[in-house]
Amino acid sequence: MFKKLNERAKKLTLLDIKLIKCSVFFATIIIVKFFPQLLKINYPILIILMIACVARPFYSFWIKKK
Repeated sequence: MFKKLNERAKKLTLLDIKLIKCSVFFATIIIVKFFPQLLKINYPILIILMIACVARPFYSFWIKKK
């Protein structure tokens, strides 16, 4: 399954990826408007979640050898 998704992802350009990032940003704003209590999450928890989400892509892009 991931092989097929990787092949499809190779067709994306940098502009496509940036547009996806913008759409996720605006979707996040909509979610926060629906659930304002999400803004009360402590910064350390957000930092831990951010590090957990970025760890694998960081490793794959910068450290992993083919």
